[in-house]
Amino acid sequence: MLLSMTGFGAGHRQNERLAITVELKSVNNKHFKIAFRTPDAYLVLEHELEKLVRGVIARGTVYVNLYADRLDQAHDQAIDVQVLRHYWDQVVRAAESVQAPPPRDLSPLLSLPGVVTEGRHHLIEEEDWPLVAGAMDDALRALQSFRRREGEAMAAELRRLCELLDAGVEAIAARAPAIVIEYRRKLLERVRELVRESDLHVEEHDLLREVSLFADRSDVTEELTRLRCHLDQFRAQLESATSPGRKLDFLCQEMFREINTIGSKANDVETAHGVVDLKTQVEKMREIVQNIE
Repeated sequence: MLLSMTGFGAGHRQNERLAITVELKSVNNKHFKIAFRTPDAYLVLEHELEKLVRGVIARGTVYVNLYADRLDQAHDQAIDVQVLRHYWDQVVRAAESVQAPPPRDLSPLLSLPGVVTEGRHHLIEEEDWPLVAGAMDDALRALQSFRRREGEAMAAELRRLCELLDAGVEAIAARAPAIVIEYRRKLLERVRELVRESDLHVEEHDLLREVSLFADRSDVTEELTRLRCHLDQFRAQLESATSPGRKLDFLCQEMFREINTIGSKANDVETAHGVVDLKTQVEKMREIVQNIE
């Protein structure tokens, strides 16, 4: 089962006095990383919330936004008169300095820091945790559902690319014997031409040895066998019970290495074109795999 490292999920829980909303956003990362944005009163819960996230997500960067809305908040706020008076004195002095009348409405000052304070009930309470944990659990389930759907689409595309790689590998394997035959034909033509133009004499066994050496240098049988094996392992990992992003990335690297070796050994234009096509498919696979958990 493949899981995308990118996704979004939200959860909401509330009771008669408190409403909690949790929003989760995940993006790809080689390692696990988590970033919180929560009200100050809920900072103490971040460690427990991180444990919940780690229980579900193994890799990627997760952004956690927690919103707490006190439904009885209207009765839980007070104006700090001393702070308000401090701001008012500064406003009056500033107005006098520019020879302007002071404002007649205090309401703009109420939004300044410290003027309106939260009461005792704004603090986190023990009975708040089940509500917060429930909202986080809902958000994680929604996020996992999103990541699972993305993973299914990725798996379908990776299987299609595997089929293209299969076809390319078999085309190169079918072409391999013809490369040696073509080299032998061209070598014989060059030798005959040299013999006609000079008194040179070339022994048949010398030609056979040269062709044999070329066949050995250009033989890609081992590379093709390993490439097929990597492809089989890649397909098997797509059906894994856990998301195998790291393993798939490693297999892509190994396939790319074998394809490079085939390209360097096979002295043939048609094979070179086939190698380019194989590299293109593997690069597409790696782009997808790098976003898999």
